[in-house]
Amino acid sequence: MIADNGAGKTKGLQVDPKTFHDSIHGALECAACHADVNDVPHDPAPKPVACETCHADQHSAYQKGIHGAAKAKGVAAVPGCTACHGDAHSIVPAADPKSKVSRANIPQTCGACHGVKFVMEGRGLSAQPFLSYEQSVHGKAVAAGSATAAVCTDCHGAHDILRASDPKSPIFKFNVPQTCGRCHEKIAQAYAPSVHGEALARGNWQSAGCTDCHGIHSIKSHLDPESSVASAALARTTCAQCHEGVRLSQEFGVASQRASSYMDSYHGLASKMGSAVVANCASCHGVHNIYRSADPRSTVNHANLAATCGQCHGGSSQRFALTKVHVGVPLSKDVGSLGAWWVRRVYLWLIALVIGGMLLHNGLLWQRQLRLRRRSPERTVERMNARQRLQHGLVLVSFIALAVTGFALKYPDSPLAWLLGSSDAVRRIGHRVAAVVLMGVGLYHLVYVAFSPEGRRLFRDFLPTLQDATDLKWNLLYHLGRRTERPRFGRFTYGEKVEYLSLLWGTLLMAMTGMVLWFKVGAAAWWTGAAVDIATAIHFYEAILAVLAIVVWHFYQVMFDPDVYPVDWAFWDGKITEERAKEHHPRAQEVPADAPPNDEAPQKEDRDREKGKPGK
Repeated sequence: MIADNGAGKTKGLQVDPKTFHDSIHGALECAACHADVNDVPHDPAPKPVACETCHADQHSAYQKGIHGAAKAKGVAAVPGCTACHGDAHSIVPAADPKSKVSRANIPQTCGACHGVKFVMEGRGLSAQPFLSYEQSVHGKAVAAGSATAAVCTDCHGAHDILRASDPKSPIFKFNVPQTCGRCHEKIAQAYAPSVHGEALARGNWQSAGCTDCHGIHSIKSHLDPESSVASAALARTTCAQCHEGVRLSQEFGVASQRASSYMDSYHGLASKMGSAVVANCASCHGVHNIYRSADPRSTVNHANLAATCGQCHGGSSQRFALTKVHVGVPLSKDVGSLGAWWVRRVYLWLIALVIGGMLLHNGLLWQRQLRLRRRSPERTVERMNARQRLQHGLVLVSFIALAVTGFALKYPDSPLAWLLGSSDAVRRIGHRVAAVVLMGVGLYHLVYVAFSPEGRRLFRDFLPTLQDATDLKWNLLYHLGRRTERPRFGRFTYGEKVEYLSLLWGTLLMAMTGMVLWFKVGAAAWWTGAAVDIATAIHFYEAILAVLAIVVWHFYQVMFDPDVYPVDWAFWDGKITEERAKEHHPRAQEVPADAPPNDEAPQKEDRDREKGKPGK
């Protein structure tokens, strides 16, 4: 049986008796819905069925919703009853798995419109929310057969779907916690008294609700690396969207730059390196139960800090817990921050002056010696013995390893981190192993200079004397062209003595501050939090000074000096040429091996020459 609509289009009118009988309307007579049909065949065509005759409440709710309002305005292709429930002759209860509105089928039913790009774009909307839902933790759970995971109607409602901007909508900003709480009841109970929950209840639009952190349709498990609440994402994006800028600070006095100051700390830097276990925002502040720090319930309240830190740092004391996690110096006025600020200021000037002076000095020497360079004969004079070369080699390797691994932590997005495979474990373990090696070499050197005759002589020859000041002045005048002869250096030049003493001091200072950072919990039992902050600043800026000094000063002496370019191989076999020994260390060649160090006779001769008296 077919019917003609008068426009040349026909529609099949055959109703399968069994399908109709099994439907929810199977017990009704045809005329119950088609009240205007009295005869068969009938003419004209029956009027559209009025579902509201029986379903008045649902119809009233539908009219209040966005679909009903659009239909009332005459918008074409707005979904009506049959678009969601199916043909009236085959509708089955929502509990039936075959129903279009059963829980398992609701996403596909809504997706028939909301998941089709050209349909949504034709209305000036996007299909992305539905596509995101399909990939979310809820969508995947429903697809896997879950009967409890959230579907469209759980959040948006069924017939009375309202815009998110409507205060009566379940997805209105202030209603979202209650909506999510229908499934996540315990979480909602924890969130309600929190600083965010109370602010939202007061009508504060700026306060974070469920969807501000978890997302809307694209919610993923916190274990998913792509989740907005994954460990690495919290400080970088999720918490930072509110707590990094100045908006909350200007409006409500909430401290800003909390994310960037965290990212500059050890925790943040390790997080950048890919650590999945390092403390993040939620580790300290809580997840849904976040309170003001002054609230006794807060995990970052002073009384609770030791327990909070103790979750990761066993044996944490109250003093250890008071060391800063947010390390931004401009943000705080405590003693540690002020001390670190002054350390930074002093070191920046120190670095500029020291390294600047080194650059000027070496630049002057380089341009002069480049012009005077000549080929050197075979190297025969011993400069370093085997034990000294071993110590130098271990210092060389450990220093480079410390520099690479240390700066890879501070700058995890740099090529240095890439060299380590962006691995926090490689950086951390490598840095500590190199530190142990350097400290071990330092201890060995102390034994060497204390109990070995050659070690004692080495140390004595490295001690500065007044002659070094004369040599410095003479050397600068020579390279400025104001003197025709080089200064007559002894075994070590003033530059080598500065390097040696700087190495001793720098190793001791870096070892002390490094041990504080390595064993922070134990150090906090003896040191104040301010001292730990200052030690951290010293460790960083001393590292910069040391690396720059090696690159600018030492590399010039052993690599870029035209007299030894491309490298002084004394570090390898301990020897230099006889010509170089006589030219650069003439006084050492004149002093007998058993003579006391820093022989005064050559020094007096040099002072006489400087005064214009002839030398020997």
